[in-house]
Amino acid sequence: MGVEVGAQVARARALMVLRIRSRALAVALLPAAVAVILLVGPATGRLVGPGWDAARWVVTPLAALVLLAAAGVALVIARARPAMSPTVTIAEEAAPDLYRMVRDLADRLEVPAPSAIALTPDCDSWLEDRTHRAHGPPPAEHHDEIAGAGRHPHRRHPVAPVLVIGSPFLWWMRVGELRAVLAPVVAGTGPSAHPDIAAARRFIRGLDAAVAVASAPHRGPVSRGALAGVGWAARLLLRGCRVPAGEMERGVAAAAAERAQAVDYGLRIVAQEQVGLAYAGWDRLLTRVALPAWRMGRWPSRLDAGVVAALTELSRRDRLAEGFASRLGERPACDLLEEPGTIDEAASLLAARLFHGGPAGPGPDWSPVGWSEYPDEVVDRKWRIDAARLHRVLDAMGVRPAPGGAASDTGGPTLSRVLDHLTDRTDHLTDRTDRLTGRIDDLTDQTSHLTDRPDHTPFPARSPEPPLDDEEDLSGPTPHSAALAAGLSAELAREEAAATTGRSTASASCAVSPPTGSQTHSDPALWDDRDLPLFPLQPPRTARELLADHLTAMVCCAAMDTADATPGLDWLDGPTLLHNGERTADLTPKVLTLIEEGDPTPLRAWLAELGIRPEKPVRLA
Repeated sequence: MGVEVGAQVARARALMVLRIRSRALAVALLPAAVAVILLVGPATGRLVGPGWDAARWVVTPLAALVLLAAAGVALVIARARPAMSPTVTIAEEAAPDLYRMVRDLADRLEVPAPSAIALTPDCDSWLEDRTHRAHGPPPAEHHDEIAGAGRHPHRRHPVAPVLVIGSPFLWWMRVGELRAVLAPVVAGTGPSAHPDIAAARRFIRGLDAAVAVASAPHRGPVSRGALAGVGWAARLLLRGCRVPAGEMERGVAAAAAERAQAVDYGLRIVAQEQVGLAYAGWDRLLTRVALPAWRMGRWPSRLDAGVVAALTELSRRDRLAEGFASRLGERPACDLLEEPGTIDEAASLLAARLFHGGPAGPGPDWSPVGWSEYPDEVVDRKWRIDAARLHRVLDAMGVRPAPGGAASDTGGPTLSRVLDHLTDRTDHLTDRTDRLTGRIDDLTDQTSHLTDRPDHTPFPARSPEPPLDDEEDLSGPTPHSAALAAGLSAELAREEAAATTGRSTASASCAVSPPTGSQTHSDPALWDDRDLPLFPLQPPRTARELLADHLTAMVCCAAMDTADATPGLDWLDGPTLLHNGERTADLTPKVLTLIEEGDPTPLRAWLAELGIRPEKPVRLA
């Protein structure tokens, strides 16, 4: 395992974990040992008499029960399937250069090479043990008569862990940077191969899996009661192993970092900057670009390639990132793959499943979309769907079309209808102004009263005032905005409930089918996909945010239909409106002014500046 100090610490802590396992076994066997002594005692002429007979009758059944319970707990711990990260497995035929680079790196570090390589749609890399029988088929049998000569048939042979690489790293990093970043990770296979550390990790993973089995819902009362005891025992052992197991993992990490210092240490310092940059670009791409498409039943099929575009755009805007764009002339790490597009598609589908809860495979309501099709297939369609939903809610509320316009004659949906409905009336504005004036007069009187007293400080120390209630919250929405926002929330909830039901039916009837000829596949059968999404990107939108999004969509539809504007894609901000080929100003402040204050003046001024006709009907989805 090496002579690193961290490796020695890790082995010592692993032995502590194994001692806890041995103590638990000793506690389980103690009643049986006492029962054996009591039963054997009469044969030697000892432990005789009524008292010892009573003790034998009590201890022997108790020992049998403890043994049965311990055997049940041990069976669950041994057979429970440990958690496994959702990944896309890459066969060696699909990335021979990548496998060769990892093996060369392991040879330079003098550690075992990882047994396989997998990709995850996240900006992280780690080693994962998948030696449990539930994580894959058993090893192939040797049919040669002398293939197994000299080996014990039941001896456990150490298997190196799987190297999991964040897919954005392959597209954004250069080959040298990726090798430098992976060096500490690959170096961890050395400590992982030690028998004591491997046994301690198997024990911890078994306990964790047993707790998950005991916590699983939808079980009968008998099995739920039996598994409650298993869960209690597993949690008790986990609490005892928490400190030494944590110190063991820190020792393994320290040993791997110490060993990796001999390989590309200087380049690793520079590559760490790319890790943070890739994480920022990936997060922005998912939340601003991918999430709107996922909500419409479309999944971008080239997310990793989009990271490069997003970070290139960031380097163009941000002077601090200018040096990063110069790296693009070097060989990217994705060149180590035989079919980067196929692997990117598989990783993109897995990202949609993890972060949004989409189906496991493409279908009629879950189809891929390319970046060139994104403005028309996603942005335009999203805005028109939102605008149609907005007018459906207005129809349900009984709001009449705006009078005096073209829509009043044709009955078509117009932006003026929405603006007029959300515009606050004069009496309401006057009432709010009177409240503000009254509060200012009260403060002025108090200040004058305090100033007239020479022995009193004009600004004494006092406790903070309590917050204003809802009626006095001047930043809250107007009554019309609140009612419309509530209607939109209810309408969207009904649509999402219907879509979830249809998606569940489609997921149950469709199997994961990788592209034809692909050497990659995701492993949904090996991880629990019942609680998707596993990593939600954003909390549910509030009612006011929904109204702002729908009003912005209506404005963009009016701009496209009356002012020749076009939908566009901004790699950092997502859907955007283009006018004369240039991105328009941000609409959010103007839209919020209308929603919160009922004042359409800033928005109408912006519409007039771009030549948008709010009284003209727009085309909805």
